[in-house]
Amino acid sequence: MPKFPVACALSLAVALGIYPPQAAAIKVTRDNAAPRTAVPPRQSEQPAPVPANLPKLSVGQIVDRNVSARGGLSAWRAVQSMTITGKLDAGGKKDTLLPYTLQVKRPNKQRLAIEFAGHTALQVFDGAHGWKLRPFLNRADPEPYSPEELKKALSEQGFEGPIIDYAAKGNKVELEGTEMLEGKGTYRLKVTTREGHEQHVWIDGSTFLEAKIESNPRRFDGQMRKVETYLRDYRKVQGLTVPFVQETHVARVAGAHSMTIDKLVLNAKIDDSAFARPPSLTAQEMPAQPRMVKLEGTAGSQTAPAVSKP
Repeated sequence: MPKFPVACALSLAVALGIYPPQAAAIKVTRDNAAPRTAVPPRQSEQPAPVPANLPKLSVGQIVDRNVSARGGLSAWRAVQSMTITGKLDAGGKKDTLLPYTLQVKRPNKQRLAIEFAGHTALQVFDGAHGWKLRPFLNRADPEPYSPEELKKALSEQGFEGPIIDYAAKGNKVELEGTEMLEGKGTYRLKVTTREGHEQHVWIDGSTFLEAKIESNPRRFDGQMRKVETYLRDYRKVQGLTVPFVQETHVARVAGAHSMTIDKLVLNAKIDDSAFARPPSLTAQEMPAQPRMVKLEGTAGSQTAPAVSKP
């Protein structure tokens, strides 16, 4: 699976009004597992030397090996829907992991539901229009996507991302060079979509799976910031190779934020009504006015794959 077909975990939590944590009653799960090695900060924009055993390949050969490593073109074309459940890291002084359900259906329909403080935030796109329902900000009515959000949703690249079947999508892939990433030699690709949007993708030279994606800057806290997403914990799902952890780093924002997968189901039937405009909330369904709370001392259990905080 490529990057989630929604904004990064941090900007998504901000968009839906659940970051920073600001409700009176929060169900929090904490990661009690041994932490993974944190992603080291990049000390320089200059690439480090790459091991001599990294194969010297053309961009076409790299793409072919990436497609094969991820399950193959025909297998991805056969996927018509995905239903994903997992945890969204909303940040805070203590790790706050919120349950989410993501439903995606071809050609470009998406429905994301996030549970928080006994209520559910929604982000819905029906292929042409998008809405957000944000009860945590005391907003009872669905709000339309901003022009920026709508533009991004309309340009999504499907379940498989921009590299698989790139020519048919009108995309261009170039080999920018090689680079060390977390101690591994990688190929750095530049992907330009038919709309002119650019992504930089680091392909692991041993597995040929995506190791990192750098997208166009996103607006966060009133500023455009560079966003890097690290893809980890790849697993096989019905012949496809999928990252179960996506860890996002936003420039000049402390810490990493992640989305993890607990369960992924392919080709389950999803009725189109799931992507309709969400209903307004009644007065009884609206939460009390949100207020800041402290999360220290809250206990819970961790069920999603372990994700470290740098």
